[in-house]
Parts: sequence; structure tokens; C-alpha cells
Amino acid sequence: MAVSASELRANIYRILDRVLATGVPIEVVRGHRKLKIVPDDSGERSKLDAIRPRPEVLLVDPDALVHVDWSKEWRP
Repeated sequence: MAVSASELRANIYRILDRVLATGVPIEVVRGHRKLKIVPDDSGERSKLDAIRPRPEVLLVDPDALVHVDWSKEWRP
């Protein structure tokens, strides 16, 4: 996606937030040249990386949860 420099100025925070949220670079057209705004993912951690393991919470075999038959409980 390409935006003009004027549109970037008017919506700078919205455009930057979109690039950060989606990871999709955006091109800014300035005269006859283009600039590209890209996220720097070199040191980024996923939100899932911050989750601490809690083995004491799940007190059953995880495979047993995958194969549970819920058909008797389900009522449409």
C-alpha cells in the first residue's frame, strides 16, 4: 500500500499502528521517490513468550482432553 506524504502527516499514528499490528510495510510517495516504513522485528518478543509455564494447573493428561466425547452433553 502506498500513501502520499500529506496523508502520512495527517494519519501518522494510525498508519504506524497498522504497520506494527499487521507487519505489512507501507510505502510513502514523496515527489517521484518512494520511502518504505517497515517494522523492525529483530528484538520483538511475542505476547505468548511472556506466558510462564504452569504445569500444576492441568491435572490430567493433555491427550485425554483432545479425545473427549461431548456428544452426550451437546444440545442444539
